[in-house]
Amino acid sequence: MIEVEIDGAVARITLNAPAKRNALDERALIDLSAAYDEAEAAGVRALVLSGAGPAFCAGRDIAGVDPRDDDVQGYLGGLVTPLLRKMSAFPAPTFAAAHGACLGVGLGLLIATDVVYVADSARIGSPFAALGATLDSGGHALFFERLGAHKTLDLIYTARLMTGTEAVQSGLFSQVFPADELLAHTEEAATRAAAGATQAFVASKTLISRLRDERLGLWDAMALENSAQVALCDTEDYREGFAAFQQKRAPRFGGGR
Repeated sequence: MIEVEIDGAVARITLNAPAKRNALDERALIDLSAAYDEAEAAGVRALVLSGAGPAFCAGRDIAGVDPRDDDVQGYLGGLVTPLLRKMSAFPAPTFAAAHGACLGVGLGLLIATDVVYVADSARIGSPFAALGATLDSGGHALFFERLGAHKTLDLIYTARLMTGTEAVQSGLFSQVFPADELLAHTEEAATRAAAGATQAFVASKTLISRLRDERLGLWDAMALENSAQVALCDTEDYREGFAAFQQKRAPRFGGGR
């Protein structure tokens, strides 16, 4: 179900269970975590996550789940949250191509990815009203931060799903494309990032994570930027970037420390 392709400096991870809209059971979560480990071990400089078939990921696979003995904590706290943390901390830029249903855990996968491009026809929201369950995998935090309390609760109470276009216009994700162009644009962006100064990108990724999680103010953020810049001075890519500028040529970044 989880496919991994290492193509030079880019890893492509595909959720490939289209018959169930790439819904994820416990085994799939473990395999997806292993896929990220494989990509990290390969030393890739960018990663693309996508879903095969009509949807990116419809959430948890509950087809065989009996709610009377469902280990929700084991699934969410024991598998989903550690996976999302691993994805968020991946040591290179990550991109997701999201189309069709992007719900529940599928939404969480997007939240844990650096840059998310969505199809105009994507469906994003909280479908749990009909299940007697609540939004999970970081959905409350994302929606409240970007949409505010009223719109978040409106989505939860009504189970209305936003289109990809609406999600981008609302500030949830980065760019929207026609569905048949989505993956090409995502892979192009990842390939371009893989040729960049990886450590500088990772420094920015870390700064953004701290701004989000620690709610840092301007001056604290600026101090972190200063420290990150000092650390980057010792990297080959920093020196290459300055040399290329001074020699009026395109930089040739190696991505190393």
